[in-house]
Amino acid sequence: MMLRQAAQALSRRLPTTARRSSPSFLATSSSVGIDNFVLTPVNLQSKRDIWVWGSPPSSSSSNRRGFADAVVDHEVTHDSHWSQFPMAPPDPIIGLTEAYLKDDFPDKVNVGVGAYRCDQGMPFVLPVVREAENELVAEELDHEYSGIAGCPNFVDVALKFAYGDDCLPLKENRVAGVQTLSGTGGLRVFGEVLHQFGHKHIYVPNPTWGNHIPIFTNAGLEVRKYRYYDNATSNLDFSGLLDDLQAIPEGSCVLLHACAHNPTGMDPTMEQWKQISNVAKERNLLPFFDCAYQGFASGDARKDAAALRMFVEDGHNIALVQSFSKNFGLYGQRVGALSVVADTPDEAKRVLSQLKVHIRPSYSNPPRHGARIVSKILSSEKKTDEFVEQCMGMAKRIDSMRIKLRNTLEELGSSRSWEHITKQIGMFAYSGMSKDEVVALREKHHIYCTLDGRISMAGVTSKNVEYIAKAIHDVTEGK
Repeated sequence: MMLRQAAQALSRRLPTTARRSSPSFLATSSSVGIDNFVLTPVNLQSKRDIWVWGSPPSSSSSNRRGFADAVVDHEVTHDSHWSQFPMAPPDPIIGLTEAYLKDDFPDKVNVGVGAYRCDQGMPFVLPVVREAENELVAEELDHEYSGIAGCPNFVDVALKFAYGDDCLPLKENRVAGVQTLSGTGGLRVFGEVLHQFGHKHIYVPNPTWGNHIPIFTNAGLEVRKYRYYDNATSNLDFSGLLDDLQAIPEGSCVLLHACAHNPTGMDPTMEQWKQISNVAKERNLLPFFDCAYQGFASGDARKDAAALRMFVEDGHNIALVQSFSKNFGLYGQRVGALSVVADTPDEAKRVLSQLKVHIRPSYSNPPRHGARIVSKILSSEKKTDEFVEQCMGMAKRIDSMRIKLRNTLEELGSSRSWEHITKQIGMFAYSGMSKDEVVALREKHHIYCTLDGRISMAGVTSKNVEYIAKAIHDVTEGK
């Protein structure tokens, strides 16, 4: 099309009389014929193109040569379709890992990525996961598509895992549930559904997981924040939290971390959760729980689900997104679930239909392998017991590293209080270090954590904990 347009433009400027004395040219597949003339590009690789304008060759000619009537030296610029694309900023976590990998310091440490590591600093596959996977391979299952809502058995066991076997809405078929692309996919789907049905904004804790904000923004929602953490005291700002929730417009959706708040690791007590539930009830708020660490936080899946179960018992029609990345170690399988508690079974069916409407054009249907692993484990009492034991083992290792890190910092004579490290729960420790201290930690000691001072305790091992503590002491004491 571009060649044809050029030919048409040039045809208005070139003489129509033929000069048979002009040199001949070879017609090619790139030639364009207009009336009784042929336009042939000679050099399309440079910014200055040479065009030969001439009479077409004879149809009986074997060498496809015609006679040039004119030679046009035409200045053109071949802009790429992507030439106006600016370079996007690097992802804070991925960029951190890339910097770590380029560092050739032998004792470098990466405590930025939220993925569990064993005490040797290696990725860890739960033995029960490996067992279930081997059984699935032996069954020689097909690889057909799952339905839009995912694997039905997975959804069933996932909801029971979160809500409990004795959950009344589950028994009454009042919970609409779908399999999602881990927690991230569930968050995006529900954000889109909220936006379609009239919600203009969503409230998230300050701070919150960094990806929450772009996920909901891209779903069309304005992200607003409520107070959650007091950096000055390294503790939950509970009075500020309640004040902000009481000021939120009625009917608003509020995101709540079910357990092991990311990034602070500081959770409300059950008494505080009860007060939050009461305020949400008074303001007719829609509680939306993000549950990414059930079983991994404390080692007890029931305890980690206590807050969301209490909200359901209090009569809230909550929404819930679950991730099975951390607790089952299925990071790359993208296994998750999204569910909504409704008033009636019919209402649940209508909600389910809307969830599916948004899933279909987004990713059509979710992958099956990881969901089959979770289903096989949670469908077996024996395997579930093994999972609980192994999950407890991960939680205990992280807790032991919290204690060791705090004790070492105190033994070094730090002037700061590090009590919050052992008060926090889950994968992360919100250290309280400033941005400048984090940068110094990286530049002087080759320890990589996010700029907000969040440390992935999964990256702390018995071999590097003293090195990490001494490095933190160095940058925070200014020595």
